[in-house]
Amino acid sequence: MNALLLIDIQKDFLPGGSLEVPEGDRIIPAVNEIQEYFDIVVATQDWHPEDHGSFASNHPGKQPGDRIELDGVEQILWPDHCIQETEGADFADDLKMDRVEKIIRKGTDPLVDSYSGFYDNQHKRATGLHEYLREKEVDTVTIVGLAADVCVRYTALDALELGYKVFLVRNATRAVGGGEVLEDTLRELREKGVGMVESSGIKDMFNGS
Repeated sequence: MNALLLIDIQKDFLPGGSLEVPEGDRIIPAVNEIQEYFDIVVATQDWHPEDHGSFASNHPGKQPGDRIELDGVEQILWPDHCIQETEGADFADDLKMDRVEKIIRKGTDPLVDSYSGFYDNQHKRATGLHEYLREKEVDTVTIVGLAADVCVRYTALDALELGYKVFLVRNATRAVGGGEVLEDTLRELREKGVGMVESSGIKDMFNGS
């Protein structure tokens, strides 16, 4: 069984959002186009409380981009984003959601961030994604979404560690750090064993199964 993982395609990560990923909206047509070729589609959703420790606004004198220690782990500070029950946490308006079988919310603990769709950043608490995919007998995951250099990257690395065959759709992700960072991230993931594919090649990969 193959699953498509839609990582954090939320309004705050799109152009005009509080933590916008350059050209983040450009991935949506490709994401929508390929969904029909997968057995299962799952979406992750950043879902932070207002007092989340990764927000620079919760640390007087700190700015986005600064680094602190959060519950014993180094943490980069971000602008407030994807706060629970706010519009910025909503999925993109143009994102096709009718095939999404499961939404995995992450980043709910104010003391630890959760980049990966599988675990928090300390690997102490699972999100339930792995258990869900195993229950559905998924062995191959294909990843799209935002941002390539943060949540997509960590999700892909955890998926490899958990034993999945992992693909990333190159034209269906963008990096918060921009184009050069995107290419560096894709190179790193490819070297670690993530397969790279364009959205135009998905139909042939799975033969519409």
